[in-house]
Amino acid sequence: MTDTASHISVLLAEVIESLAPIQNKTIIDGTFGAGGYSHAFLKAGAGRVVGIDRDPNAQKYVKQFEDYQNKFSLVQSTFGNVRDVVQQQNMQSVDAFVLDLGVSSMQLDERERGFSFMHDGPLDMRMAQEGQSAADVVNSYPETLLAQIIYTLGEDKNSRKIAAAICERRKEKPFATTLELADLISETVPRHPKDKKHPATRTFQAIRMVVNSELEDIVLALAASEDILSAGGILAIVTFHSLEDRIVKRFLNERSGRQGGGSRYAPPVEQEKPTFSLPKGYPIGPSEEELALNIRARSAKLRVAIRNDAPSRKDNETIYAGPNWHGKKNTQFARKLSGKQK
Repeated sequence: MTDTASHISVLLAEVIESLAPIQNKTIIDGTFGAGGYSHAFLKAGAGRVVGIDRDPNAQKYVKQFEDYQNKFSLVQSTFGNVRDVVQQQNMQSVDAFVLDLGVSSMQLDERERGFSFMHDGPLDMRMAQEGQSAADVVNSYPETLLAQIIYTLGEDKNSRKIAAAICERRKEKPFATTLELADLISETVPRHPKDKKHPATRTFQAIRMVVNSELEDIVLALAASEDILSAGGILAIVTFHSLEDRIVKRFLNERSGRQGGGSRYAPPVEQEKPTFSLPKGYPIGPSEEELALNIRARSAKLRVAIRNDAPSRKDNETIYAGPNWHGKKNTQFARKLSGKQK
């Protein structure tokens, strides 16, 4: 990866194309990061762009928008609170809502943030730099819940073994650094020669998602998209792994009327009027040219939906993610994992 790869916006050309014509549109960039998407939207002729980012460090990237002072603003919040942001910005509706999900490369590269086991740093992982940290989760969560987190959010079949090792180790000394946790996992689950991933990869992902309530925010943002987008408005979401993509895919299939209406063993399900339509050819992935420049794009998928004039669903936060969630609402389970619901 080149030195500038961490600042390359994934699937940027494809996102821009999905918003066309972009001229004079009002756009919410729900994952501002280093401002790559926002800057590209304005350069392409967007009328107004509001960026959202929970990380206070994102403010340092605002200087590049000096030429767009009347067209751009950055709000420190989470994209799950997009309804409130739209209201606070005195916007009736928006023409596009864009999300680039997951942790940013800048956060991964900052060892003091504790997102990566590639550097030794404090076991933190807080995007907003407040609230419970990864150390709090690792050192205080019950073994059964840790195993459930690692299995469900990390999709790691060794979840019970890892959780048991964590709980045994923390009796002697609480975990404080990223390498302490990564080294323990490596000792517990030795890396297979054919395995390209470090043994700690899935556990770190799972803990990060709990610390930042990432799946809960996705659910809330999808639900809010029905309310904030004007008729003809575009919802464009870039995902990087199966959990994110499954939630987005199931939401869009349901809201576009593509979800099944029953089976021969069950009565037909009455279908509500679709609130979105889906263009053909989605999802789309990165080009070979992009992969050559930015390896981070290798698992990226772009899904796009177009809002119609149907009323928002009354139960629009009841979104299911499939069998791995054991039939529970994402919002309920995510809140339980994040300590917000017992």
